[in-house]
Amino acid sequence: MTKPYHFPFGSTLKPVEQEDRGPKDLFVLGVYASAVHARWLDASGKSLVNALAVASEPKIFWDGTDARSIIAKIKVPNGAGSLQPAADKFNGPSGSALDKMFLKPLGYSRANTWLCDLLPESRMNPSQAKAIKRAYEPLVERFTLPLATIPAFRKAESNTTERRNAILDELATSKAKTLLVLGDIPIQQFVRPLCDTKVRNLDHLKELAGGYGKPWRTTIDGRSIDIIGLCHPRQAAGLGVGSAKWRAIHEEWMKRV
Repeated sequence: MTKPYHFPFGSTLKPVEQEDRGPKDLFVLGVYASAVHARWLDASGKSLVNALAVASEPKIFWDGTDARSIIAKIKVPNGAGSLQPAADKFNGPSGSALDKMFLKPLGYSRANTWLCDLLPESRMNPSQAKAIKRAYEPLVERFTLPLATIPAFRKAESNTTERRNAILDELATSKAKTLLVLGDIPIQQFVRPLCDTKVRNLDHLKELAGGYGKPWRTTIDGRSIDIIGLCHPRQAAGLGVGSAKWRAIHEEWMKRV
């Protein structure tokens, strides 16, 4: 991130990283941070956007706690309506799914887990871009609103030596002996470039490990480590547009472990 970016109504995009830097048993690698979502109502109380990303998560893989107090701090000009927390499914769903559907079945908790993303900041998805273009941009001049400038996610942005080295530094600091990768992108952008075996995706890792969610012993940057591949929490929990295949496989895995 080379310059300040802003959400609708002006909150600055911030990196969200592991706070407790002590040794951990498990290192989790996701894709990019999510955001705090608000329901935006116009001055008459009519809903303009049901779930508008308005701020960076307060912590990595946030579970939705204190969404109301975070949103209450965002200033909306007189006449431009008001913000209230979006439905629960929009605030912290990936963090809640990670706790209940990934860490708990594996026998871990936040206390002994180091959390990391390929990109430590949130990115704008296509549905957010459409909502901003439809409802927010037409009011920017009228209410002197700050421009919404959160960039879209581009795979090339996280697929760099600089980001891999930063993640390697975190992995070394964590002293974790097991790496949990969430979905294809962390495999393709972190594991594959640093591993002698060119792992293609989650399906390939599943074959190498002898089953979904089983540890695969390999070497990354000269360090022996067990890698566990699971689908992304959004897929496992059926959040948004997901993969029915991986949701079913993950449900069977939870029953087995």
